Amino acid sequence: MKMKKYLSTHIVVFLFISTAVLLQSCDKGFEDLNTNPDASGKINPEYVFSKAQIDAARNQAYGTPGTMQYTTTFNEVAGFGSKYIFLQGNAPYVVFNNGYVREINEMGEVIRAIKDDPELINELSAARIWRAYCFHLITDQYGDIPYSEAGAGYTKGIYKPKYDAQEDIYADMLKELEEAALSFDPSKKTFGNSDLLYGGNIDSWKKLSYSLMLRLGMRLTKVDANLAESWVKKAIAGGVITEDADIAAITSYSNGQDINKNPIANSWLSEDYIRANGRDNQEGGKYQKNFIDYLKANKDPRLGVISVVWVENGTGYKADTAFDLQKGMPSNFINKPADFGDYSEPNPNTMLKYEAPMLLVTNAETNLLLAEAAIRGWYTGNASDLFEKGTGAGLRQWSLYGSAGVIDQTKIDQYIAAHPFNESGSFEEKMDQIHTQLWVALFPNSMEAFSNWRRTGYPQLVPNVVPGNVTGGQIFRRMIYPPSEVNLNKEQLDIVIARQGPNTFLTRIWWDVETAK
Repeated sequence: MKMKKYLSTHIVVFLFISTAVLLQSCDKGFEDLNTNPDASGKINPEYVFSKAQIDAARNQAYGTPGTMQYTTTFNEVAGFGSKYIFLQGNAPYVVFNNGYVREINEMGEVIRAIKDDPELINELSAARIWRAYCFHLITDQYGDIPYSEAGAGYTKGIYKPKYDAQEDIYADMLKELEEAALSFDPSKKTFGNSDLLYGGNIDSWKKLSYSLMLRLGMRLTKVDANLAESWVKKAIAGGVITEDADIAAITSYSNGQDINKNPIANSWLSEDYIRANGRDNQEGGKYQKNFIDYLKANKDPRLGVISVVWVENGTGYKADTAFDLQKGMPSNFINKPADFGDYSEPNPNTMLKYEAPMLLVTNAETNLLLAEAAIRGWYTGNASDLFEKGTGAGLRQWSLYGSAGVIDQTKIDQYIAAHPFNESGSFEEKMDQIHTQLWVALFPNSMEAFSNWRRTGYPQLVPNVVPGNVTGGQIFRRMIYPPSEVNLNKEQLDIVIARQGPNTFLTRIWWDVETAK
């Protein structure tokens, strides 16, 4: 009995000591064993900034070109934009869902990492401008959105952020753009090559900031004309993008991962046009009749740059850019028409190139907005000259797509001469001319075209009425919050719905009003 007790006691002691030694041994190597040698515990702001630029540019590409009557389809599911039919998919949610988990979180981390270092003031200024750009894409689609508490789950434990009123969001974005533009210091470092837009060029960043200020200031024309005038004048005084060299664009590549490719080209090819014969388009997509008819009626030299019809050549099909062949498909088709192959679709040598650039803010847009400022009396520039500059820039910018996009200067001059600015027209006639031209110049940036159309009412688009639409035959006024917000942030969502209105496609956002206040 004594021997058994003795052994039992020593076994317990031995096990205790062995366990202690083992635990101590494991504890010594625990950190090393559980640390990923290929990961960093501290972010690299330069890398994350580059990623946020790409992500925001890609998010811009998730507009609905059908809504702006650039494209259409006979397919009900794919006809969300042009037919106002929403049966399935995530088209109304994608900008919201992508933006917060990607560029909004990324820009929050970049700013948090550099904000306290005075030597990084230029990086911080560029980051503030880009963050405003990221947020404006989202708020212009949805209205009130999480803003002041967005991306604060990791840093502050805020997992159900409040929705800020769009009026307050705009006030802060404009403040950020102004302060950031004034904060650049030529003696300090920049993001350099990590800046995919301008390579760290401070002057270009200032022009981008003031160009975004001009864009956002103009958004306010109907909701608060005095405030709009104030910000537009500040933007003009600061200096906006007016030349080709200052266009804000992201370069794309034909190889590597999909993130390196132009997102519109990648999406259109993978979902619709990969067969390259005009007959077997997976989603039934084509250019819409209204868009092609407008280009043809105005003898627009961009038509052959962006559009082809696939014709038989004996051994198969070839893409033909001939002006007379181009024909847009009506948007009210609900079945595949017998002549489907005869309708125009994107030119594979421009629109469907993986390496096509992503144009974010152009001098075509800013010059045309300056023309509007001039007719409003907010700018001393000549509206006719500005209209011509904007029109010409919209034609020249296609050269960025490669040789197939180059439009001869003689054709550009002829087009401008054939479409002089209507200086004797009424204010609304001038607005119609300016913003119909901007509608064409913005293509394929349907997201910005959607915002500008809601603000101005131009071009004068005729709604498409088909059975099963969710808007009563009216064109969308906004996108809707995703179901995930109902499930995960319902309390805050209920507050914003009570303030802004129902979560429907026809609820107008703050700056989208019928008449000026």
